[in-house]
Amino acid sequence: MGSCTHDHSCEEHNCSADWSLYRNIDLSKVSALNEWIPGSVRTVFKAWDNRLETSEGFLESNEGDPELLVFIPFTSDVKIKSISIIGGASGTSPSKMRAFTNREGIDFSDAQNMQPLQEWELAENLQGVMEYQTRYSRFQSVCSLTLHFPENFGGDTTQIYYIGLRGVATQLKRDVVATIVYEIRPNPSDHKTPTGQQGAFSHVE
Repeated sequence: MGSCTHDHSCEEHNCSADWSLYRNIDLSKVSALNEWIPGSVRTVFKAWDNRLETSEGFLESNEGDPELLVFIPFTSDVKIKSISIIGGASGTSPSKMRAFTNREGIDFSDAQNMQPLQEWELAENLQGVMEYQTRYSRFQSVCSLTLHFPENFGGDTTQIYYIGLRGVATQLKRDVVATIVYEIRPNPSDHKTPTGQQGAFSHVE
């Protein structure tokens, strides 16, 4: 199931608050397909300490159709270690989650036919005490995450109150583009190393 398996009590040690990626989400560009109230998906992203607060609303699918698709872009590349989902009661919690990275514009047909990077069977996690670990090596250099929730525990709608992402953000901002200037006719004498050798170039990641 992939819940938190650390060598301490996660109720005593705030695992999801540590390494939270909440501030790295480009909230204005977050979107969802099949949400009942347009824009409600943005209410599920909040600080870990506020995960049980519902005054701002929650994400709910249209009645009779429990499927949801959530697109989450980031302001910088991130590495995702785990995902936490708080769903609704009475069978409205999502029962399965599938993840895709760095793919924009995925619709339900794409999500159903594409192989996800990873998928999880979910439990009804009403208090947010569970985390689902990623296969960390697959979730490197993530600029966007799409989560597909194909089904729930039998409710007429799917409800999500909180989506928490834990990991590490890089220093590379998505809106910063490195520019390389090339000389049309480089002069070898302009490219001397400190030892006097010519023609040595360095590669910057």
